[in-house]
Amino acid sequence: MFLPANEYLLAWSAYGIAALGCLLVWLRITRPLWRWLREPLRLLMAVLLLTPTIVDPAKDLFAPAVAITALDLLFKVGSNAWRAVADLALYGLIAFATYAVFVLIRWLLERRAKQHPSESRHEDPRTLRERLEDDDEEDYRPMNRYEARTEPRL
Repeated sequence: MFLPANEYLLAWSAYGIAALGCLLVWLRITRPLWRWLREPLRLLMAVLLLTPTIVDPAKDLFAPAVAITALDLLFKVGSNAWRAVADLALYGLIAFATYAVFVLIRWLLERRAKQHPSESRHEDPRTLRERLEDDDEEDYRPMNRYEARTEPRL
């Protein structure tokens, strides 16, 4: 089975667009989850969708590893399933090791930021009305969605 170069590229382009669409939907689905659960799930989906595996070593033809695994297991044809699973495991290991390094760096930076708190505008003892009446050009809008509620001061 030989695909001309333009059909091969067209098939990969269609798969790439579909995979990115699925990835965007997955990003939207995992948005409300806790950060330490959301990020590994997103990484896992990216590895599953974007990992290629070789189908024909003689012609250098590649296909998505998850599709090759599913088709080989579903139709019980070919012997590419183990190669595809090995590729998925290898790319997953590399991706999660890289992610672990970035998580460690981020954790150290967040820890350092908590140890050395800078002077924040939210530590101001004045009421909101007093802050708004000042002619300072400071912006007292909330930093994020969790600080949007202003409680009355008694």
